[in-house]
Amino acid sequence: MTTEPVSFPRRHARTLRFTLGAPRAFTVAPDTSRVVFLRSDSGTDRANSLWVLDLADLQERVAADPRSLLGGSGEDLSPEERARRERTREGGAGIVGYATDTAVELAAFALSGRLFTAELRAATTRELSVTGPVIDPRPSPDGRYVAYVAGGALRVVGAEGDGDRALAAPEAETVSYGLAEFIAAEEMDRTRGFWWAPESDRLLVARVDDSPVRRWWIADPARPDQAPGQVRYPAAGTANAEVRLFVIGLNGTRTEVDWDRDRYPYLARVHWSAAGAPLLLVQARDQRSQLYLAVDPDSGRTRMVHADEDPTWLDLFPGSPCWSPSGRLVRIADEGGARVLAVGDRPLTGAQLHVRAVLDVGADDVLVSASAGAEAAAPETGEVHVYRVSELGWERVSQEAGVHAAVRAGGVTVLVTAALDRPGARVRVLRDGKHVATVASHAVDPGLTPRVTLTEGGARKIPCAVLIPTDYPRDTDNGAERPLLPVLLDPYGGPHGPRVVAAHNAHLTSQWFADQGFAVVVADGRGTPGRSPAWEKAVHHDFTVTLDDQIEALHDLAERHPLDLSRVAIRGWSYGGYLSALAVLRRPDVFHAGIAGAPVTDWRLYDTHYTERYLGDPEADAAAYTRSSLVTDDGLAEAAEPHRPLMIVHGLADDNVVVAHALRLSSALLAAGRPHEVLPLSGVTHMTPQEQVAENLLLLQVDFLKRSLGLG
Repeated sequence: MTTEPVSFPRRHARTLRFTLGAPRAFTVAPDTSRVVFLRSDSGTDRANSLWVLDLADLQERVAADPRSLLGGSGEDLSPEERARRERTREGGAGIVGYATDTAVELAAFALSGRLFTAELRAATTRELSVTGPVIDPRPSPDGRYVAYVAGGALRVVGAEGDGDRALAAPEAETVSYGLAEFIAAEEMDRTRGFWWAPESDRLLVARVDDSPVRRWWIADPARPDQAPGQVRYPAAGTANAEVRLFVIGLNGTRTEVDWDRDRYPYLARVHWSAAGAPLLLVQARDQRSQLYLAVDPDSGRTRMVHADEDPTWLDLFPGSPCWSPSGRLVRIADEGGARVLAVGDRPLTGAQLHVRAVLDVGADDVLVSASAGAEAAAPETGEVHVYRVSELGWERVSQEAGVHAAVRAGGVTVLVTAALDRPGARVRVLRDGKHVATVASHAVDPGLTPRVTLTEGGARKIPCAVLIPTDYPRDTDNGAERPLLPVLLDPYGGPHGPRVVAAHNAHLTSQWFADQGFAVVVADGRGTPGRSPAWEKAVHHDFTVTLDDQIEALHDLAERHPLDLSRVAIRGWSYGGYLSALAVLRRPDVFHAGIAGAPVTDWRLYDTHYTERYLGDPEADAAAYTRSSLVTDDGLAEAAEPHRPLMIVHGLADDNVVVAHALRLSSALLAAGRPHEVLPLSGVTHMTPQEQVAENLLLLQVDFLKRSLGLG
C-alpha cells in the first residue's frame, strides 16, 4: 500500500507556514546562566512547551509541558484570550507567551485560563488556584507576586498561591483594567495593559472604557442559530476607547497619572525600569505630535522629557522609548531625512543606517535592528542586521546576508538568523561575541527551495523579488530562447508589511505559485517600511501611489526577466487584497486578473489609528478617502474598461477587516455591471489557520488564475 505525498499547500497549512517546532520568544537571564524560550515538539505540533537552555552544561530542559499540565484535556480559551491571539496573529497553542521576574528565576503563563508558574532553575511547575479565566500573568520583579487579569479586573496573588485579590475591578461592563484596548493591540504594537514597579510594590495599570466606541456585530451566516458577536470597533473618524492610567499599590493606594489626554489621547508606550521614573509616550489623535513624559508615581504628575512633531505622521518603534542605565532617554527618531537612534540629546547614527527597533540597552552601548540607509555603502536588498551602537560609532553583530534579530542580557546574545540559502532560522547563542551553543529547531523542511532573485526595479529602485519555476531553463541551457512566462504579482505593498526579504521561507508560497507556471514578482513600493522615512510617508493622503510602484517595477523587470506582459495577474491579502482589487479596477490595461483577499475597500470602515495616520480625518480630508476607496461613486468611476476577472475572498468572522468591505465592493461591482466572484470563508478570521481552508484556498486561487488568463 502506498500513500500519496502530502502536497505543499497542506504541509504549509499543517505546519503554520513551517513555523511550528522552531524556537521563539527568548529571554536571557541577567546572570547569563540560562536562556528561556518556547518550542513545540515537532514541525506539526502546535502546542508550545517552555524550555530552558542551561549554559553551564549546554543542556536543554523542559520547564513546563502543556500536555502534562492539562492532563490530556484540550485547551479551553476565553473570548478575551481568543481576541488577544487574533490581535497578535498567534496561531499556535499550548504556552504561547510567558513573563519572568527580573532574575529570570520564575516564569508565569496561562493555559486554558488557568495560572501556572515555573521555577526555571529547577525546571518545576505548579498551578496557582486563582480566579479565572486568567489573561497575561506577569511576576513581580522580585518574584514574590504574580499579577494577572481576570474578568476585566487586575488581580495579584502571592507566588506561593496565597492572598489572591483584586487590585482594581471594573465599575461597568465596558470597563477593564490591565488590558490593551483594541487599537493599541492591533495598530500600536502595545499588547499589554499593566507594568510592575522595579521595587515590586505597585503597578502602572491602564483603565480602558469602551463605552464611547460604537458597537458592531460579527455574525456567522452558516450558523443562524447563534447570536452575532458584539465588538467595539473604532472606525476612522469615530470615537476611541477612553484610556486612563493609574499607579496602584499592593497596599490598596490608587493615584491617577495626569497628562493632557484631550490633546494626547493615545497611550502608545509605557516603560518602567530601575534606570528612571515611569516613562510614557503619548500621541495626538492625528499622530503629528507626541510627548515623552516622566511620571512621579507618588503624585501622578508628569513632566515632559522630550517632544516630537512631524508634518505627516510619527511612527512607533519596538523597544523605544526607554531609559539607559545612566538615565538618558533612548529613542528612535526621524532626523535629517534618516531614521536614527538618539540617546539623550544626541543622535548616534546617521543616514547609513535605517534603525528599526531597540533590542537592548547596556551600560556602554545599544543593540538595535537596522537595515541599510540611504547613504549606505552598498544596497542590501531585503536584509536586516543587528548592530551595536555607542558614542564611538556602530558595528555589525550579524555578518552573513539575511534577516537577523537578537535578544541580549549581560554578555550573552541570542542571535536568530534567516537566510536565503537554507530553510527556517538558525538560533545561535553568543557569549562575548563567540558562539557557545545552538538552539535546536524541530521545524519541518519545506521540501521547496525558492528560485528567487532579489533586485531593484524602476527609476525609484523599488526593492523586488522575482521567482521563476524550478524547472524553467536557465540562460545556459542549450542556448535556446527561453519562453515568456505569465506573471503573478504577489505583494503586500503597503505600510507595516515588507515582503522583499533575504529569507528562504518568506518566499515559499510565491515559489509554489511560480511552479504552477508563473513568473512571480514581489515589489515593496513606497509605503513599505525599511528604506527611509520619506519612502514610507510618500503614501500620505493617497494609497493609490502603491499601485503606481507595482506597475513601475513590473515594466522595468520585464526588460531583464522573461515576463509576458500580455498575461499579468495579481493576488494579495489585507492591504495586498486592496491593492489587487485596485489594480484590476483602475489599470485593466496592465492587469488581466486579480484575487483580493480580505481587502479594505472603504477606508472609512477601517480603524482610527491606522487609517487616520495615512489618510487623515475623514471629515476634514474627505478627498483622500474618496481617492483611495474602491466603492465610492468616484472610486468606481475610476474603474476602467475592459472588465477583468476579480475573485474576492473574505473570512466571515474577521473582526479586523470586517466582511462588510467585501460585500460593499461586490454590491458596487454588481450595480456597475462588472462580473466578479466572491468566496466567503465561514468561521474564518483575518488569519486562515484552519488546515483544509488554507490548503484549498491556495488551490482555488491557482484554478482561478489559470482560467482567467486562459492557461491550460
